[in-house]
Amino acid sequence: MQAHDGMYIDGAWRPAAGRDTIEVVNPADEKVIGRVPAGTAEDVDTAVRAARAAFPAWAATAPAERAARLAALRDVLAARAGEIAETVTAELGAPLAFSQAVHAGVPVLVAGSYAELAATYAFEEKVGNSTVYQEPVGVVGAITPWNYPLHQIVAKVAPALAAGCTVVLKPAEDTPLTAQLFAEAVAEAGIPAGVFNLVTGLGPVAGQALAEHPDVDLVSFTGSTAVGRRIGSIAGAAVKRVALELGGKSANVILPSADLAKAVNVGVANVMSNSGQTCSAWTRMLVPADRYDEAVELAAAAAAKYGDRIGPVVNAGQRDRVRGYIEKGVAEGARLVAGGPESPREQGYFVAPTVFADVTEHMTIAQEEIFGPVLSILRYEDEEEALRIANGTVYGLAGAVWAGEESEAVAFARRLDTGQVDINGGRFNPLAPFGGYKQSGVGRELGSHGLSEYLQTKSLQF
Repeated sequence: MQAHDGMYIDGAWRPAAGRDTIEVVNPADEKVIGRVPAGTAEDVDTAVRAARAAFPAWAATAPAERAARLAALRDVLAARAGEIAETVTAELGAPLAFSQAVHAGVPVLVAGSYAELAATYAFEEKVGNSTVYQEPVGVVGAITPWNYPLHQIVAKVAPALAAGCTVVLKPAEDTPLTAQLFAEAVAEAGIPAGVFNLVTGLGPVAGQALAEHPDVDLVSFTGSTAVGRRIGSIAGAAVKRVALELGGKSANVILPSADLAKAVNVGVANVMSNSGQTCSAWTRMLVPADRYDEAVELAAAAAAKYGDRIGPVVNAGQRDRVRGYIEKGVAEGARLVAGGPESPREQGYFVAPTVFADVTEHMTIAQEEIFGPVLSILRYEDEEEALRIANGTVYGLAGAVWAGEESEAVAFARRLDTGQVDINGGRFNPLAPFGGYKQSGVGRELGSHGLSEYLQTKSLQF
Protein backbone atom coordinates (compact mmCIF):
# COMPACT_ATOMS: atom_id res chain seq x y z
CA MET A 1 0.00 0.00 0.00
CA GLN A 2 0.98 3.64 -0.34
CA ALA A 3 1.73 5.17 3.05
CA HIS A 4 -0.16 8.33 4.00
CA ASP A 5 2.05 11.29 4.86
CA GLY A 6 -0.40 12.71 7.40
CA MET A 7 -2.56 11.83 10.39
CA TYR A 8 -6.17 10.69 10.21
CA ILE A 9 -7.88 13.26 12.42
CA ASP A 10 -11.50 14.41 12.45
CA GLY A 11 -12.39 12.36 9.39
CA ALA A 12 -9.59 13.49 7.07
CA TRP A 13 -5.88 12.97 6.42
CA ARG A 14 -4.15 16.06 7.79
CA PRO A 15 -0.50 17.18 7.67
CA ALA A 16 1.57 16.37 10.75
CA ALA A 17 2.74 19.18 12.98
CA GLY A 18 6.41 18.26 12.48
CA ARG A 19 8.57 17.06 9.61
CA ASP A 20 10.16 13.98 11.18
CA THR A 21 9.24 10.60 9.75
CA ILE A 22 9.55 6.95 10.71
CA GLU A 23 10.90 4.40 8.27
CA VAL A 24 8.90 1.19 7.90
CA VAL A 25 11.21 -1.76 7.22
CA ASN A 26 10.36 -5.20 5.86
CA PRO A 27 12.00 -7.54 8.40
CA ALA A 28 12.40 -10.32 5.84
CA ASP A 29 14.75 -8.39 3.54
CA GLU A 30 15.59 -5.28 5.63
CA LYS A 31 14.33 -2.91 2.91
CA VAL A 32 12.45 0.31 3.60
CA ILE A 33 8.89 -0.04 2.31
CA GLY A 34 7.41 3.25 3.49
CA ARG A 35 7.58 6.28 5.75
CA VAL A 36 4.98 7.72 8.09
CA PRO A 37 4.92 10.90 10.17
CA ALA A 38 6.50 10.88 13.60
CA GLY A 39 3.68 12.44 15.57
CA THR A 40 4.24 15.04 18.26
CA ALA A 41 2.37 16.14 21.36
CA GLU A 42 0.73 18.78 19.16
CA ASP A 43 -0.63 16.10 16.83
CA VAL A 44 -1.95 14.15 19.79
CA ASP A 45 -3.63 17.25 21.19
CA THR A 46 -5.33 17.95 17.85
CA ALA A 47 -6.58 14.36 17.69
CA VAL A 48 -7.82 14.34 21.28
CA ARG A 49 -9.68 17.61 20.76
CA ALA A 50 -11.38 16.10 17.70
CA ALA A 51 -12.34 13.02 19.70
CA ARG A 52 -13.65 15.15 22.57
CA ALA A 53 -15.77 17.25 20.20
CA ALA A 54 -17.24 14.13 18.55
CA PHE A 55 -17.98 12.34 21.82
CA PRO A 56 -21.38 13.81 22.80
CA ALA A 57 -23.03 12.99 19.49
CA TRP A 58 -21.52 9.50 19.23
CA ALA A 59 -22.38 8.68 22.85
CA ALA A 60 -25.98 9.74 22.15
CA THR A 61 -26.18 7.62 18.99
CA ALA A 62 -28.55 4.69 19.39
CA PRO A 63 -26.77 1.38 20.02
CA ALA A 64 -28.45 -0.05 16.91
CA GLU A 65 -26.82 2.62 14.76
CA ARG A 66 -23.43 2.07 16.38
CA ALA A 67 -23.92 -1.63 15.66
CA ALA A 68 -24.67 -0.86 12.02
CA ARG A 69 -21.46 1.15 11.65
CA LEU A 70 -19.45 -1.66 13.22
CA ALA A 71 -21.08 -4.18 10.91
CA ALA A 72 -20.09 -1.97 7.98
CA LEU A 73 -16.54 -1.84 9.33
CA ARG A 74 -16.49 -5.64 9.57
CA ASP A 75 -17.61 -5.88 5.96
CA VAL A 76 -14.93 -3.45 4.75
CA LEU A 77 -12.22 -5.36 6.63
CA ALA A 78 -13.46 -8.60 5.08
CA ALA A 79 -13.50 -7.09 1.59
CA ARG A 80 -9.95 -5.76 2.00
CA ALA A 81 -8.57 -8.86 3.70
CA GLY A 82 -6.14 -9.61 0.88
CA GLU A 83 -4.61 -6.14 1.01
CA ILE A 84 -4.46 -6.27 4.80
CA ALA A 85 -2.67 -9.63 4.77
CA GLU A 86 -0.11 -8.43 2.24
CA THR A 87 0.54 -5.29 4.29
CA VAL A 88 1.01 -7.21 7.54
CA THR A 89 3.38 -9.61 5.78
CA ALA A 90 5.38 -6.69 4.39
CA GLU A 91 5.84 -4.79 7.66
CA LEU A 92 5.76 -7.62 10.24
CA GLY A 93 7.25 -10.47 8.21
CA ALA A 94 4.57 -13.07 8.93
CA PRO A 95 4.14 -15.72 6.22
CA LEU A 96 1.31 -14.73 3.89
CA ALA A 97 -0.87 -17.75 4.70
CA PHE A 98 -0.66 -16.92 8.41
CA SER A 99 -1.42 -13.26 7.71
CA GLN A 100 -4.47 -14.24 5.69
CA ALA A 101 -5.86 -16.64 8.28
CA VAL A 102 -4.96 -14.83 11.50
CA HIS A 103 -3.83 -11.24 10.99
CA ALA A 104 -6.61 -10.44 8.50
CA GLY A 105 -9.17 -13.10 9.42
CA VAL A 106 -9.48 -12.82 13.20
CA PRO A 107 -10.16 -9.03 13.25
CA VAL A 108 -13.17 -9.61 11.00
CA LEU A 109 -14.58 -12.04 13.59
CA VAL A 110 -13.89 -9.63 16.45
CA ALA A 111 -15.41 -6.63 14.67
CA GLY A 112 -18.48 -8.71 13.88
CA SER A 113 -18.80 -9.83 17.49
CA TYR A 114 -18.95 -6.21 18.64
CA ALA A 115 -21.48 -5.31 15.97
CA GLU A 116 -23.71 -7.97 17.51
CA LEU A 117 -22.96 -6.95 21.11
CA ALA A 118 -23.67 -3.28 20.44
CA ALA A 119 -27.14 -4.27 19.29
CA THR A 120 -27.91 -6.66 22.15
CA TYR A 121 -25.99 -5.46 25.22
CA ALA A 122 -28.09 -4.38 28.23
CA PHE A 123 -27.01 -0.76 28.57
CA GLU A 124 -29.69 -0.28 31.24
CA GLU A 125 -31.44 -2.50 33.75
CA LYS A 126 -33.87 -2.30 36.64
CA VAL A 127 -32.47 -3.17 40.07
CA GLY A 128 -35.13 -2.83 42.75
CA ASN A 129 -36.22 0.80 42.80
CA SER A 130 -33.22 1.88 40.67
CA THR A 131 -32.45 2.09 36.99
CA VAL A 132 -28.79 1.32 36.33
CA TYR A 133 -27.23 2.74 33.17
CA GLN A 134 -23.99 1.71 31.47
CA GLU A 135 -22.54 4.83 29.87
CA PRO A 136 -19.41 5.37 27.75
CA VAL A 137 -16.26 6.36 29.62
CA GLY A 138 -15.39 9.13 27.15
CA VAL A 139 -12.27 9.61 25.05
CA VAL A 140 -10.06 6.52 24.82
CA GLY A 141 -6.34 6.59 24.13
CA ALA A 142 -5.47 3.27 22.50
CA ILE A 143 -1.79 2.28 22.28
CA THR A 144 -1.25 -0.93 20.34
CA PRO A 145 1.72 -3.27 19.70
CA TRP A 146 3.26 -4.59 16.51
CA ASN A 147 2.89 -8.34 16.98
CA TYR A 148 -0.79 -8.54 15.96
CA PRO A 149 -1.18 -5.09 14.46
CA LEU A 150 -4.78 -5.23 13.21
CA HIS A 151 -6.19 -7.62 15.81
CA GLN A 152 -4.98 -5.45 18.68
CA ILE A 153 -6.44 -2.34 17.05
CA VAL A 154 -9.83 -3.95 16.50
CA ALA A 155 -9.84 -5.51 19.98
CA LYS A 156 -9.64 -1.99 21.44
CA VAL A 157 -11.39 0.25 18.94
CA ALA A 158 -14.43 -1.96 18.23
CA PRO A 159 -15.60 -2.28 21.87
CA ALA A 160 -14.82 1.37 22.53
CA LEU A 161 -17.02 2.43 19.60
CA ALA A 162 -19.71 -0.08 20.59
CA ALA A 163 -19.78 1.49 24.05
CA GLY A 164 -20.17 4.99 22.62
CA CYS A 165 -16.61 6.17 23.24
CA THR A 166 -14.42 8.03 20.79
CA VAL A 167 -10.83 6.98 20.17
CA VAL A 168 -7.34 8.24 19.43
CA LEU A 169 -5.08 5.41 18.30
CA LYS A 170 -1.27 5.41 18.54
CA PRO A 171 -0.08 2.22 16.81
CA ALA A 172 3.35 0.65 17.11
CA GLU A 173 5.96 2.41 15.00
CA ASP A 174 7.02 -0.88 13.38
CA THR A 175 3.60 -1.59 11.86
CA PRO A 176 1.87 1.73 11.11
CA LEU A 177 0.80 0.86 7.57
CA THR A 178 -1.77 -1.63 8.85
CA ALA A 179 -3.14 1.08 11.14
CA GLN A 180 -3.47 3.43 8.18
CA LEU A 181 -5.42 0.75 6.31
CA PHE A 182 -7.72 0.49 9.33
CA ALA A 183 -8.30 4.25 9.26
CA GLU A 184 -9.27 3.97 5.59
CA ALA A 185 -11.71 1.20 6.52
CA VAL A 186 -13.24 3.39 9.26
CA ALA A 187 -13.87 6.14 6.73
CA GLU A 188 -15.31 3.70 4.20
CA ALA A 189 -17.63 2.26 6.85
CA GLY A 190 -19.20 5.68 7.42
CA ILE A 191 -18.09 6.15 11.02
CA PRO A 192 -18.52 9.88 11.76
CA ALA A 193 -15.62 12.31 11.73
CA GLY A 194 -13.73 12.54 15.02
CA VAL A 195 -15.05 9.26 16.41
CA PHE A 196 -11.81 7.52 15.40
CA ASN A 197 -8.47 9.30 15.02
CA LEU A 198 -4.99 8.03 14.20
CA VAL A 199 -1.63 9.49 15.21
CA THR A 200 1.51 7.61 14.18
CA GLY A 201 4.67 8.16 16.17
CA LEU A 202 7.14 6.92 18.74
CA GLY A 203 6.04 5.62 22.12
CA PRO A 204 8.09 7.98 24.29
CA VAL A 205 6.73 10.98 22.35
CA ALA A 206 3.25 10.38 20.92
CA GLY A 207 2.40 7.49 23.24
CA GLN A 208 3.34 9.36 26.37
CA ALA A 209 1.54 12.49 25.22
CA LEU A 210 -1.61 10.43 24.69
CA ALA A 211 -1.38 8.76 28.10
CA GLU A 212 -0.78 12.11 29.82
CA HIS A 213 -3.43 14.12 27.98
CA PRO A 214 -5.97 15.51 30.47
CA ASP A 215 -8.89 14.98 28.06
CA VAL A 216 -8.21 11.25 27.67
CA ASP A 217 -10.49 9.40 30.05
CA LEU A 218 -9.13 5.86 29.63
CA VAL A 219 -5.84 4.50 28.33
CA SER A 220 -5.91 1.02 26.80
CA PHE A 221 -2.40 -0.34 26.27
CA THR A 222 -0.98 -3.63 25.08
CA GLY A 223 2.76 -4.19 25.35
CA SER A 224 5.55 -4.82 27.79
CA THR A 225 5.03 -4.92 31.53
CA ALA A 226 7.69 -2.21 31.97
CA VAL A 227 5.84 0.25 29.74
CA GLY A 228 2.53 -0.81 31.31
CA ARG A 229 3.86 0.19 34.72
CA ARG A 230 4.79 3.60 33.33
CA ILE A 231 1.37 4.13 31.80
CA GLY A 232 -0.29 2.93 34.98
CA SER A 233 1.63 5.47 37.03
CA ILE A 234 0.72 8.29 34.63
CA ALA A 235 -2.94 7.32 34.70
CA GLY A 236 -2.91 6.87 38.46
CA ALA A 237 -1.61 10.37 39.01
CA ALA A 238 -4.56 11.71 37.01
CA VAL A 239 -7.05 9.18 38.45
CA LYS A 240 -7.98 7.97 34.97
CA ARG A 241 -8.92 4.45 33.99
CA VAL A 242 -6.49 2.02 32.39
CA ALA A 243 -6.75 -1.34 30.66
CA LEU A 244 -3.36 -3.04 30.44
CA GLU A 245 -2.62 -6.26 28.55
CA LEU A 246 1.01 -6.99 29.31
CA GLY A 247 3.59 -9.77 29.25
CA GLY A 248 3.32 -13.50 29.72
CA LYS A 249 5.34 -16.64 30.43
CA SER A 250 2.59 -19.18 30.03
CA ALA A 251 2.89 -22.80 31.10
CA ASN A 252 1.83 -25.76 28.97
CA VAL A 253 1.21 -28.44 31.61
CA ILE A 254 1.15 -32.00 30.28
CA LEU A 255 -0.30 -34.27 32.96
CA PRO A 256 0.71 -37.96 33.12
CA SER A 257 -2.54 -39.18 31.54
CA ALA A 258 -2.29 -36.89 28.50
CA ASP A 259 -1.67 -37.85 24.89
CA LEU A 260 2.00 -36.83 25.02
CA ALA A 261 2.67 -36.69 21.28
CA LYS A 262 -0.34 -34.50 20.60
CA ALA A 263 0.34 -32.19 23.54
CA VAL A 264 3.99 -31.72 22.58
CA ASN A 265 3.32 -31.13 18.89
CA VAL A 266 0.52 -28.64 19.51
CA GLY A 267 2.66 -26.97 22.17
CA VAL A 268 5.59 -26.49 19.81
CA ALA A 269 3.27 -25.12 17.13
CA ASN A 270 1.85 -22.65 19.63
CA VAL A 271 5.31 -21.30 20.52
CA MET A 272 6.47 -21.02 16.90
CA SER A 273 3.29 -19.28 15.72
CA ASN A 274 3.91 -15.67 14.64
CA SER A 275 7.65 -16.32 15.11
CA GLY A 276 7.08 -16.62 18.84
CA GLN A 277 5.86 -13.03 19.05
CA THR A 278 2.72 -13.82 21.03
CA CYS A 279 2.24 -12.66 24.61
CA SER A 280 0.10 -15.69 25.44
CA ALA A 281 2.47 -18.30 23.90
CA TRP A 282 3.01 -21.45 25.98
CA THR A 283 6.75 -20.93 26.28
CA ARG A 284 7.22 -23.29 29.26
CA MET A 285 6.38 -26.94 28.65
CA LEU A 286 6.01 -28.93 31.90
CA VAL A 287 6.41 -32.69 31.48
CA PRO A 288 6.33 -35.64 33.94
CA ALA A 289 9.88 -36.72 34.80
CA ASP A 290 9.34 -40.30 33.66
CA ARG A 291 8.35 -39.14 30.15
CA TYR A 292 10.75 -36.23 29.92
CA ASP A 293 13.24 -37.70 27.43
CA GLU A 294 10.43 -38.74 25.12
CA ALA A 295 8.92 -35.26 25.22
CA VAL A 296 12.26 -33.62 24.48
CA GLU A 297 12.78 -35.87 21.47
CA LEU A 298 9.30 -35.12 20.16
CA ALA A 299 9.72 -31.37 20.66
CA ALA A 300 13.10 -31.26 18.91
CA ALA A 301 11.70 -33.14 15.92
CA ALA A 302 8.65 -30.87 15.76
CA ALA A 303 10.73 -27.69 15.97
CA ALA A 304 12.97 -28.86 13.12
CA LYS A 305 9.95 -28.74 10.80
CA TYR A 306 9.54 -25.00 11.36
CA GLY A 307 12.90 -23.90 9.99
CA ASP A 308 11.44 -22.67 6.69
CA ARG A 309 7.90 -22.10 7.92
CA ILE A 310 8.21 -19.14 10.26
CA GLY A 311 8.97 -15.56 9.38
CA PRO A 312 11.49 -13.17 10.91
CA VAL A 313 11.04 -11.28 14.13
CA VAL A 314 10.00 -7.67 13.70
CA ASN A 315 13.31 -5.77 13.80
CA ALA A 316 17.02 -6.03 14.44
CA GLY A 317 16.68 -5.07 18.09
CA GLN A 318 14.16 -7.82 18.71
CA ARG A 319 16.35 -10.35 16.88
CA ASP A 320 19.33 -9.44 19.04
CA ARG A 321 17.21 -9.55 22.19
CA VAL A 322 15.98 -13.07 21.44
CA ARG A 323 19.49 -14.26 20.55
CA GLY A 324 20.71 -12.81 23.84
CA TYR A 325 18.18 -14.90 25.75
CA ILE A 326 19.26 -18.03 23.88
CA GLU A 327 22.88 -17.34 24.78
CA LYS A 328 21.83 -16.73 28.40
CA GLY A 329 20.05 -20.08 28.47
CA VAL A 330 23.19 -21.88 27.31
CA ALA A 331 25.32 -19.97 29.81
CA GLU A 332 23.01 -20.95 32.68
CA GLY A 333 23.23 -24.65 31.84
CA ALA A 334 20.17 -25.37 29.69
CA ARG A 335 20.71 -27.83 26.84
CA LEU A 336 19.97 -26.85 23.25
CA VAL A 337 18.13 -29.61 21.39
CA ALA A 338 16.99 -27.46 18.44
CA GLY A 339 18.04 -24.13 17.00
CA GLY A 340 20.43 -21.76 18.73
CA PRO A 341 21.63 -18.15 18.57
CA GLU A 342 23.13 -18.34 15.08
CA SER A 343 21.02 -16.71 12.35
CA PRO A 344 19.52 -19.26 9.93
CA ARG A 345 19.69 -16.77 7.03
CA GLU A 346 22.11 -14.15 5.80
CA GLN A 347 19.43 -11.49 5.29
CA GLY A 348 16.47 -10.55 7.42
CA TYR A 349 15.81 -10.62 11.15
CA PHE A 350 15.41 -14.38 11.46
CA VAL A 351 15.82 -16.48 14.59
CA ALA A 352 16.07 -20.26 14.43
CA PRO A 353 13.20 -22.21 16.05
CA THR A 354 14.82 -23.10 19.37
CA VAL A 355 14.10 -25.69 22.04
CA PHE A 356 15.85 -25.98 25.40
CA ALA A 357 15.90 -29.08 27.60
CA ASP A 358 17.18 -29.41 31.17
CA VAL A 359 15.63 -26.06 32.07
CA THR A 360 15.08 -25.40 35.75
CA GLU A 361 12.40 -23.13 37.10
CA HIS A 362 14.67 -20.29 38.24
CA MET A 363 16.65 -19.93 35.00
CA THR A 364 16.25 -16.64 33.18
CA ILE A 365 14.68 -18.34 30.16
CA ALA A 366 12.05 -19.89 32.46
CA GLN A 367 11.18 -16.61 34.17
CA GLU A 368 11.39 -13.80 31.61
CA GLU A 369 9.36 -13.19 28.47
CA ILE A 370 11.58 -13.80 25.42
CA PHE A 371 9.05 -12.97 22.68
CA GLY A 372 10.64 -15.17 20.07
CA PRO A 373 10.49 -18.80 18.83
CA VAL A 374 12.06 -20.28 21.98
CA LEU A 375 10.61 -23.13 24.05
CA SER A 376 11.82 -24.25 27.48
CA ILE A 377 11.01 -27.80 28.64
CA LEU A 378 10.90 -28.42 32.39
CA ARG A 379 10.36 -31.70 34.28
CA TYR A 380 8.23 -32.26 37.36
CA GLU A 381 7.86 -35.17 39.78
CA ASP A 382 4.21 -34.78 40.79
CA GLU A 383 1.25 -32.50 40.15
CA GLU A 384 1.91 -30.29 43.17
CA GLU A 385 5.38 -29.53 41.84
CA ALA A 386 3.91 -28.88 38.40
CA LEU A 387 1.46 -26.42 39.92
CA ARG A 388 4.18 -24.62 41.86
CA ILE A 389 6.38 -24.29 38.77
CA ALA A 390 3.49 -23.16 36.57
CA ASN A 391 2.49 -20.46 39.06
CA GLY A 392 6.09 -19.52 39.83
CA THR A 393 6.51 -16.41 37.70
CA VAL A 394 5.32 -12.81 37.98
CA TYR A 395 3.05 -13.41 34.98
CA GLY A 396 -0.38 -14.98 34.65
CA LEU A 397 -1.72 -14.38 31.16
CA ALA A 398 -2.54 -17.75 29.60
CA GLY A 399 -1.66 -21.43 29.62
CA ALA A 400 -2.69 -24.95 28.67
CA VAL A 401 -3.44 -28.20 30.45
CA TRP A 402 -3.55 -31.65 28.86
CA ALA A 403 -5.00 -34.79 30.47
CA GLY A 404 -6.70 -38.01 29.48
CA GLU A 405 -9.96 -36.85 31.06
CA GLU A 406 -11.27 -33.33 30.57
CA SER A 407 -12.40 -33.14 34.19
CA GLU A 408 -8.84 -33.82 35.36
CA ALA A 409 -7.48 -31.02 33.19
CA VAL A 410 -10.18 -28.61 34.37
CA ALA A 411 -9.46 -29.37 38.04
CA PHE A 412 -5.80 -28.54 37.52
CA ALA A 413 -6.54 -25.45 35.39
CA ARG A 414 -8.76 -24.00 38.12
CA ARG A 415 -5.68 -23.88 40.37
CA LEU A 416 -3.54 -21.95 37.90
CA ASP A 417 -2.97 -18.24 38.56
CA THR A 418 -3.70 -17.19 35.01
CA GLY A 419 -6.45 -15.49 33.05
CA GLN A 420 -7.06 -17.98 30.25
CA VAL A 421 -6.34 -21.71 29.95
CA ASP A 422 -6.82 -23.99 26.94
CA ILE A 423 -7.97 -27.50 27.84
CA ASN A 424 -6.62 -30.29 25.62
CA GLY A 425 -6.01 -27.85 22.77
CA GLY A 426 -9.21 -25.81 23.09
CA ARG A 427 -10.00 -23.54 20.15
CA PHE A 428 -9.75 -19.74 20.12
CA ASN A 429 -13.01 -18.08 21.14
CA PRO A 430 -13.42 -14.39 20.13
CA LEU A 431 -16.12 -13.96 22.78
CA ALA A 432 -14.07 -15.27 25.72
CA PRO A 433 -12.45 -12.64 27.96
CA PHE A 434 -8.70 -12.32 27.43
CA GLY A 435 -6.36 -10.81 30.00
CA GLY A 436 -4.08 -11.65 32.85
CA TYR A 437 -3.48 -12.12 36.53
CA LYS A 438 -0.55 -10.61 38.44
CA GLN A 439 1.86 -8.57 36.28
CA SER A 440 0.20 -9.68 33.05
CA GLY A 441 -2.20 -6.78 33.28
CA VAL A 442 -5.41 -5.15 34.38
CA GLY A 443 -8.75 -5.59 32.64
CA ARG A 444 -10.04 -7.83 29.86
CA GLU A 445 -10.43 -7.74 26.10
CA LEU A 446 -12.91 -9.48 23.77
CA GLY A 447 -16.58 -10.27 24.23
CA SER A 448 -18.87 -8.60 26.73
CA HIS A 449 -16.07 -8.32 29.30
CA GLY A 450 -14.05 -6.34 26.77
CA LEU A 451 -17.02 -4.04 26.14
CA SER A 452 -17.49 -3.38 29.85
CA GLU A 453 -13.96 -1.94 30.08
CA TYR A 454 -15.22 1.11 28.16
CA LEU A 455 -18.35 1.67 30.24
CA GLN A 456 -19.05 3.39 33.54
CA THR A 457 -22.05 2.85 35.76
CA LYS A 458 -24.75 5.30 36.85
CA SER A 459 -27.79 4.53 38.98
CA LEU A 460 -31.01 6.52 39.38
CA GLN A 461 -33.22 5.79 42.41
CA PHE A 462 -37.03 6.19 42.24
